[in-house]
Amino acid sequence: MTTLPFQRFAIAVIAGAAVVGGLGGCVPLAIGGAAVGTGLVVTDRRTSGIQLDDQTIEVRAGSRLREISNSKMRVSATSYNRQVLLTGAVSSEADKQRIEAEVKKVDNVRSVVNEVRIGTPATLQQQANDTMITGLVKSSLVNTNDLLANIFKVVTESNTVYLMGIATSAELNRATDIVRRTSGVEKVVRVVELVSESDLTRGVAPSDPAKPAPTPAPVVDIGTTPTPPAAPTGAVALPVR
Repeated sequence: MTTLPFQRFAIAVIAGAAVVGGLGGCVPLAIGGAAVGTGLVVTDRRTSGIQLDDQTIEVRAGSRLREISNSKMRVSATSYNRQVLLTGAVSSEADKQRIEAEVKKVDNVRSVVNEVRIGTPATLQQQANDTMITGLVKSSLVNTNDLLANIFKVVTESNTVYLMGIATSAELNRATDIVRRTSGVEKVVRVVELVSESDLTRGVAPSDPAKPAPTPAPVVDIGTTPTPPAAPTGAVALPVR
């Protein structure tokens, strides 16, 4: 069988992801976090302690999920400010609820957003496509002059982009507009804690969002726990979907 250039690229992307996942012991259940470098700490609105907590939560969540995994399950656990986003696919509602229950047992987890779907796990090609979308979104956000780098954590699952972070309404709207314009994005889901401009001690406010592109991807807001202990003062919940 002839392997096309895109197929070779897709295989390489997934192989690389598998190696990284293997180092953390998270195949086929993936962990969404990345190592925190010095540069990331500077622009991250979480304290360094909470960033470490989030990494630990992801590792422990992955360990719990591996214990109950099966061949029809592929789930990722991503933690931001001690709130865990679950994405991926399982074969039954019972598995979906069991996964959530197990993750809630992990130390320091304050809430869980369960976006796991019931169905067939994403194919290797879909996983490669999601990886490329995540890269495009991150690159666009970093290259935007009116947004601080690393405000948002980006997760992509089956062409749906999830934004996690701590941001002002203006920053969130600006980022949403950028994501909606990204090629391949079918939906944007925002799991973001809102803060006022006065709550921020660094950075500058972004300019007004640009006009939306024609027929942009839809946006869904998922509520977050109001005023959690780990969140900055003044954090509020977004409307529940």
